[in-house]
Amino acid sequence: MDVKTGFFYLFSVVLLFAAFRVITARNPVHAVLHLMLAFSQASAIWLLLKAEFLAITLVLVYLGAVMVLFLFVVMMLDIKIDTMRQSFWKHFPLAATLGAGGAEAYSKAAAEYVAGERFDADRPENRTNLGGYYAERGQFAEAEAEIRAAIALDPSFVPAWVNLADTMRMQAREADAESALREGLKHSPSDATLHHALGLSLVRQKKNAEALRELKRATELAPGNARFAYVYGVAKTELAGPAAQQR
Repeated sequence: MDVKTGFFYLFSVVLLFAAFRVITARNPVHAVLHLMLAFSQASAIWLLLKAEFLAITLVLVYLGAVMVLFLFVVMMLDIKIDTMRQSFWKHFPLAATLGAGGAEAYSKAAAEYVAGERFDADRPENRTNLGGYYAERGQFAEAEAEIRAAIALDPSFVPAWVNLADTMRMQAREADAESALREGLKHSPSDATLHHALGLSLVRQKKNAEALRELKRATELAPGNARFAYVYGVAKTELAGPAAQQR
C-alpha cells in the first residue's frame, strides 16, 4: 500500500468517526465541532483526488464561513440539553409512528415501481432500470440477472453493458467489468460511451497504455462530447510521458 492510499484510509476513518459523533454528541457545540472536523477530512480527501477547487471551496465556504456561523449561533442560544432530552422522549412515540408509516409507504412505492417496470419486461430499458434499482439496494445477484436479461433482449443496448460493468465494479470485480465492456464493444464497436467506460476501467487497473487508447478512441467517435475530451486530456497529462503529451 502506497503513502497516498494510507492517507486516504486515515482521512476516511477520521471522517467516519467525526460524522458519527455529529449525530451522537449530546452537546450541540461538540456536534458542530465534529462536523467541522468532518469537513476538513473531506477536504483532505478531495486534495488526494486532485480536486483542489472543491477542497478549497469546502474549506473557505463551509468550514470557514457556514460552520463558524453555526458554532457562534449555537453558543449564543444557550441551549438547554436537559429540556431537549425531555422533549425528545415526549415526542418519540409520534415520531416512531410517522417513521414506521413512511417506511411502509416507501416499501409500497418500491413494490409498485418494480411491478411497473416488469409490466414492460420485454424492453431492455425496463430490465436495465430494474438492474440499477437492485444494485442500489445491494442485491447484486438480482441486478446482474436483470441486466443480462436486458442484454439478451438487445445485445446492442449500450446502457445495459455499462450498468453491468458498474454493478460488477460495485462488487470490486474490476476485471469482470472490463470483460463485460469488451463484450459490449463486440456488438457496438463504434460506441463512444463503451470505449470511454472501458478506458476508465483500464485506468483503475493501471493499464495506462490501453486506457489512453480507449479514451482517445472515445473522443474520436464523439468529438462534440466535452466530458470525454476533458477526461482524455487529464488522463494524458497524468498517465502519459512528456513525449506523448506533446503529440
